[in-house]
Order: sequence, then structure tokens, then C-alpha cells
Amino acid sequence: MTQRLDIHSIEPKAHQAVFALERYVRDSGLDPRLYELVKIRASQLNGCAYCLDMHNRDARKGGEDQRRLDILSAWREAPDMFTDSERAALAFTEAVTRIGDAGVPDRIWDDVVACFDAPVVVALLMAVATINVWNRLAVTTHQSLPDLSASS
Repeated sequence: MTQRLDIHSIEPKAHQAVFALERYVRDSGLDPRLYELVKIRASQLNGCAYCLDMHNRDARKGGEDQRRLDILSAWREAPDMFTDSERAALAFTEAVTRIGDAGVPDRIWDDVVACFDAPVVVALLMAVATINVWNRLAVTTHQSLPDLSASS
């Protein structure tokens, strides 16, 4: 696919606005490994190849186990591979990403607030919202995957 539009080069302030959300989440204290799982799971749901490529590489660089990445899309089938808090965050990620289906059910909300204190819940919600914005921008514009042959 040919990239339709390069938002950053055409309207840098638009890109910077979304990156400000990203900086907030990175500085929020949210566990970086959990943040990568959230970004990958939302990107799987949204079909964003650009973000899946980036965040799977970032997760591996951050020490994430390849096997967990391999089964992330079916995390419910391997509950022992993920902690209670990771499972709560993944369910929350799915509900927020698919908010039009059923909102965020009380059961999912209750699990998240049982696992995380309020500031982390805010950071997690902002993390899910942010990756969904990035996914929508990349999918809509057919963002080109980076050429990794130059760095190999």
C-alpha cells in the first residue's frame, strides 16, 4: 500500500498534540512492559500493522518474552501466562478500544480498580486512548512500515 498522507510533515502540530498524550503516559509511572502489552493488544484489534511492528519490537527490547507476545491475541486461553493485573488491563484495553460494542462493563471496571490505584487507572485509560489515536492515524493514512534493512 502507498502511504496516503504524512501527517507530521504536513501538519506537525497535529502530530505533536498526539505525542503530548504519549509523553504524559510515558511519564505517568505506568509500567512500560504493561504499556507495550496494551499498545500491542489495541493494535491487534485495530489491525494496525505499523504499530504492531513498532510495539512488538519495543516490547522485545524491553525484555518481554516472545512467547507471551505470540499468544497475546488469545490471552484468555493462557491465563497463567499473564498476571491478574495484566489480564485486567488487557480486558480494559479491549473494552475501551471497542467502546461502541458494550461500553466498559462494570465487571471489567471493577477488575481494573481492584488491581490498580486511581492514578494508574487514569494512566491506563490515557494509554488505551492514546494508542487508539495512533492506530486510527496510521491505518487511515496507510502509514508505511519502516525499512529495517538499513539498521540490520
